[in-house]
Amino acid sequence: MQNEAYVLDRKTTWALAITAGTAVSNLYFNQPMLAMIQRDLPEKMTGAVPTATQVGYTLGLLFLVPLGDIVNRKKLILIQFFFLTLSLVGAAVAPTGFALVLASIAIGIGSSVTQQIVPLAAHLAPPAKRGAIVGMVVSGLLCGILLSRTIAGFVSLHSGWRAMFWLGVPIAFLGAVGMKIILPDQAPLSESSYTKLLRSMGGLWSEFPELRLAVITQGFLFASFSMFWTVLAYHLAEPHFNMGSDVAGLFGVVGAVGVLAAPLAGKFADRNGPRPVIVMGVVLSMFSWGIFGFWNSIPGLILGVIVLDFAVQGVLVSHQSIIFALRPEARGRINTIFMSGMFLGGAIGSATAIHAWGVGGWSRVVWIAASFSGLAGLIQAAVTLKRRSLRT
Repeated sequence: MQNEAYVLDRKTTWALAITAGTAVSNLYFNQPMLAMIQRDLPEKMTGAVPTATQVGYTLGLLFLVPLGDIVNRKKLILIQFFFLTLSLVGAAVAPTGFALVLASIAIGIGSSVTQQIVPLAAHLAPPAKRGAIVGMVVSGLLCGILLSRTIAGFVSLHSGWRAMFWLGVPIAFLGAVGMKIILPDQAPLSESSYTKLLRSMGGLWSEFPELRLAVITQGFLFASFSMFWTVLAYHLAEPHFNMGSDVAGLFGVVGAVGVLAAPLAGKFADRNGPRPVIVMGVVLSMFSWGIFGFWNSIPGLILGVIVLDFAVQGVLVSHQSIIFALRPEARGRINTIFMSGMFLGGAIGSATAIHAWGVGGWSRVVWIAASFSGLAGLIQAAVTLKRRSLRT
């Protein structure tokens, strides 16, 4: 079955969204379980488990996602899901911290399959509905990120940390079965060699200013986004709130409300273009930090996180609707560039948040995160003014 005759209906789109969410969730299961893991495997190496997972994801993003442009992406997705299944088994039975670190790297590599699903959805979608369909898939992905910590914390609390990895095994296997059933075979989009494929990413970065703008803007916004989630548990543990990590985990459920922005932004972008959504999202991101700064309470945190998630996810989908239209046969490589820049911004934001918290607490975090959002706004404003001057 080739994709030229394939119709991506609503049920299939939701299946892709759920599959993307369950795949990416494996990246974050270990975070709320880390203390429990370290009690069972008391080795220095065990503390590197979350980092190892992110390293694996980065490797998959850089070296496997571009491969989707020159091979049958359906087969690549199935291979990655089976690899993810085996990796989760390895984590569940890991006898030492070193073994768990190796399994975590493999889990990260396998979980990068989610970044195969997003460009595939864009490729299969009719142009008039591409933004809405990508938005639905991204909403599933983001729900997986936000809910994963809550689920892992609950399961590990009642059944132990190994049970969470065992639970992931049949879910990953079912992901492979589902993709086998619903996805069409896709002929390679390019006949380039793998080496040339990787080298071409530099050319794509140079060729498309829209891609550079999307990467830089989304990187700043994701840095701001990551700063909030990095220090939330510390902030809630302060005497002002005196709440535990379980409450911090529940904020993932609250934040999932903001994921509604993804399909809404996609539909709006299909009808009116993505630029207004990007501008509105940047403004809302700055506004959310105003809420955090001036309304330091549980209701303020709830409202602020909904606004922040709504803003960042809306801009994300709008950017993807722009970049996926640049060169259809290079969507895998373009997605690699975009997501690499976004996660680099997130890593910078997380590291900055820890330092800012140690130096000045919540208020310092708020000011720096708001500055990241403000930089995104300044960049968008400068580009808008430049384009207007060129038109006149």
